[in-house]
Amino acid sequence: MAFDRTIKIAPSILSADFANFGQEIQAIEAQGADWVHVDVMDGHFVPNLTFGPPAVAAFRKHVKTVMDVHLMIAPVDPYIEAFANAGADVITAHVEAGAHIHRTLQAIRATGAKAGVALNPGTPAEAVEHLLDLTDLICVMTVNPGFGGQKFIDMTGKVRRLREMIGDRPVHIEIDGGVDPTTAPLLAEAGADVLVAGSAVFKGGSVDTPEVYGANIRAIRAAAEGG
Repeated sequence: MAFDRTIKIAPSILSADFANFGQEIQAIEAQGADWVHVDVMDGHFVPNLTFGPPAVAAFRKHVKTVMDVHLMIAPVDPYIEAFANAGADVITAHVEAGAHIHRTLQAIRATGAKAGVALNPGTPAEAVEHLLDLTDLICVMTVNPGFGGQKFIDMTGKVRRLREMIGDRPVHIEIDGGVDPTTAPLLAEAGADVLVAGSAVFKGGSVDTPEVYGANIRAIRAAAEGG
């Protein structure tokens, strides 16, 4: 994973057809997805339950780009190795999920995966100020995590502050929640380079009509690059 700040679209497979994950992953990649975003939820840290390590390992067989695994779970540390072994390229943990985020980020990097740290909408940018040399990605939640399809919460001020704090460090700023062609330019202009989109990519398409995914991905990318 060479570092660059070009816009990357990371469709969230939480919005895919659950009976067709392999084909859905192949379809979004063929249609221009840069990364594949996997939302892991535990029904405890967030009010929903999604994928465990065996599911992530099954997805990995189909992912040719970057598998970006977002752990919305607490505790995180006991599961890091299992998700790394399942093939995650990036593992992101929430700063709110435990008392020892430094230890968590060190544990993620020790597996060889890239380490991400996520911030809920109510958590300030300053919460990661002392983590910037331990992390490869900061995920800014623009909804409260737990469900797809929620209304966007404007975090452009936080993104700007993070971009300033990061300086020339090789740290991605990822946005998760409510990304579409309307919000993408504001976020890209503020300094984000990885845009997670669920319903905005998958709406209207299917594995039988994957060109719809392509059109949706291109619309988000064009909006972000124009922004």
